[in-house]
Amino acid sequence: MRIAIFGGTFNPVHSAHLAVAREARDKFALDEVLLVPAATPPHKTDLVCAPYEDRFRMVELACKGEGGLRSSRIEAQRERSFSILTIEELQSAHPDAELFFLIGADAFAEIRTWFRWKDVIRAVPFIVASRPGHKYEVPEGATVHRLDTLSMTVSSSDIRAALARGERPPELSAAVMDYIERNRLFGFRQSC
Repeated sequence: MRIAIFGGTFNPVHSAHLAVAREARDKFALDEVLLVPAATPPHKTDLVCAPYEDRFRMVELACKGEGGLRSSRIEAQRERSFSILTIEELQSAHPDAELFFLIGADAFAEIRTWFRWKDVIRAVPFIVASRPGHKYEVPEGATVHRLDTLSMTVSSSDIRAALARGERPPELSAAVMDYIERNRLFGFRQSC
């Protein structure tokens, strides 16, 4: 079985996240792409996040009906969301699986700042999705498969800003947008 871990804040999950997950699934013959919302993202200390349960529920809604894409609570109970702990837990739970780590070029460019980053690059090969304006160096010992067939041009921060203005960003699925509206997330208020 071939499994990719696709972690992030997913604040909120949007069409580019899903497009990258689908493209990686298809291009690298993955059986499953696990979308893993970070409970407490260590690199986003200044970011105001929707509560974990809301972000998880939006990922769950976005994955519904998407073959091979699944939401995962693996980081729900952690004080800090460190990728190496997620990788080790999945390796233990699925010892025969081939694990990959799906990541955007912007996040991969910061790999050397991660907790136990050398263990991370030894543990799994990476599938790195291009992001406009983001370049990265591949650290020695890392295996990187490039996903350049599409790039993530959408940003969650732009979507949050649009929601705060009362807009309905087209990059959000109807189910995710309905959830945001019902729960009044990201400052969204339906205009009259």
